[in-house]
Amino acid sequence: MISEDDLRAAMAAGIIDEGQAARLQALADERADRLSRGWREDEPFELFKGFAEVFVSLGLILMIGSAAAFAAAISGVFSITLALAASCWIAGLYFTRARRMVLPSIVLVTGYAIGIAGITQHLLDMGGLGDVRLSLVVFGVTGLLAMLLHFRTFHVPFSMFIAGCFALIGVLGITIDIGLETAADFSFQSLFDLRIGGYLALATLIFGLLALSAAMWFDFQDPHRVGRMARSAFWLHLLAAPALVNTVLLTAYNVQGNAGTALTIIGLGLVTAFALIIDRRSFLTAGLGYLAAIIFSLLQQGGGDLPLLTLMLVLGAIITYLGTFWTMLRVGLMRLLPSFPGKDRLPPYSETK
Repeated sequence: MISEDDLRAAMAAGIIDEGQAARLQALADERADRLSRGWREDEPFELFKGFAEVFVSLGLILMIGSAAAFAAAISGVFSITLALAASCWIAGLYFTRARRMVLPSIVLVTGYAIGIAGITQHLLDMGGLGDVRLSLVVFGVTGLLAMLLHFRTFHVPFSMFIAGCFALIGVLGITIDIGLETAADFSFQSLFDLRIGGYLALATLIFGLLALSAAMWFDFQDPHRVGRMARSAFWLHLLAAPALVNTVLLTAYNVQGNAGTALTIIGLGLVTAFALIIDRRSFLTAGLGYLAAIIFSLLQQGGGDLPLLTLMLVLGAIITYLGTFWTMLRVGLMRLLPSFPGKDRLPPYSETK
């Protein structure tokens, strides 16, 4: 019987492409009657395949760090960052393209990104750009393009996470002079409150929408989640979820009173439904803090003697329930929903209607 690891190995060897792997996986699932019982439980996520990768990663960190130190002894900061980016790219030709090692690839793409960031910052300093906004945009766009080039060459899913971080810097540069907060308004609540019109709230909202769009594009390319497209989408969802959920729910929660509580509960319900529809737990995870705040507020209004312990009990029960019955809940929701554009390109939920 062909396993998912066999399909990934076949894709890495160029024997089949991701579309063929997805069709093979769908056929295997149908023959095993897995679709009639709901879809697989886990989102594709992998940091390393074994301790050998941890060992190799440690060696790469020491080796590349030493190379950067030698460059520092010979020249300045520019040489360090250039040596770092170049050595990580060269090492990736073997450890990423040839060996397809997961954790070493993450280490190498992180080192490459640090090198690119250092090179870009050095060039910006040499150019003498006095406009902070323009500097942030140039820094973010340059880093984003460098990471897209790396992804096109090496196909490391974690590249999308770093690319998203660079994109966020660029978006901040575009929105930084919109609705600047005064010193009196400088607080966590005001920074991410859309009602105040702060640039950070606007930037995270725009970035969250862009990251979500990119993540959904990747997910649509690999609905059966057997290849790098789905793994790339995971990292983008990990960025999009906090940006969107934190901005929207914090704005609703700051309304205060019954109206704020109601808006936050409605928002959490919509977030949960959306997470179930796209089969991504990251969105729901991002909203757990607000769920805890709502429960704690209600418990305090009730005058309980142990609100914190009760909060932990209730929140733990909710999380356990959702984690245990996630697939069942998703199947029920997807069957209730009418057909909508893209529904057939989401992860399959049931073979029987």
